[in-house]
Amino acid sequence: MASIWFYVGRLVTVYSWAILVYIVLSWFASGATGALRGVYRGLAAICEPFLSLFRRLLPPVMVGSAGLDLSPIIALFVLQLLGNVVSRL
Repeated sequence: MASIWFYVGRLVTVYSWAILVYIVLSWFASGATGALRGVYRGLAAICEPFLSLFRRLLPPVMVGSAGLDLSPIIALFVLQLLGNVVSRL
């Protein structure tokens, strides 16, 4: 049973990294083509369902004329909290 929690914890870590890479790629993906665009779309398919849960609760904060999306910060916090809970089981 302990091995299941180990793999769940690893999955949380991998998913956290996927969200971080997705965030960084979102800054550059608008003009990207080819492989980078494909990676971005793949990560979007994986990360957006989870991030959209938090976007409904926390809309973008307006900074001048641009919107600052804080939902990834909250999502990563929740994932880390989940990872800590799972590691204690």
